[in-house]
Amino acid sequence: MIDVPPDKFEELVAAALDTIPPKLAKVMDNVVVVVVDDPPEPGLLGLYTGIPLTERGEWYSGVLPDRIEIYRNPTLEICETEADVVEEVRITVVHEIAHHFGIDDDRLHELGW
Repeated sequence: MIDVPPDKFEELVAAALDTIPPKLAKVMDNVVVVVVDDPPEPGLLGLYTGIPLTERGEWYSGVLPDRIEIYRNPTLEICETEADVVEEVRITVVHEIAHHFGIDDDRLHELGW
C-alpha cells in the first residue's frame, strides 16, 4: 500500500478527467466527480449513481446531478507505487464515465476495460 495525501489524490483524479477526449467531455451532462475515502461496500474503487445519458428522455429536467465517486483508500490499498495509483485512477475514472454514457460492465469487459 502506498500513501497519497487526499489533495494529491484529487489532483490525480482531475488529471485523469483531463485525459477524456474533448468530444466525449463536451457531451457529459449534469454529472459531478468526487473523491471519497471509503466505499459504501468493500471491493469498489469507484461508483456511478444516476441516469445514464442513454436513458434520459424529454422528461429529464430538474434532477440532481449524476455522481461519480472515486474511492481513495481501496485504490491506495491495491497500489504499490504512485505510478500504479495514476493508472488505477485513470482506469476507474474511465470506467465510471462509461457508465454515465450507458455502457454496462459486461460491455466494458468486452472492450478490455
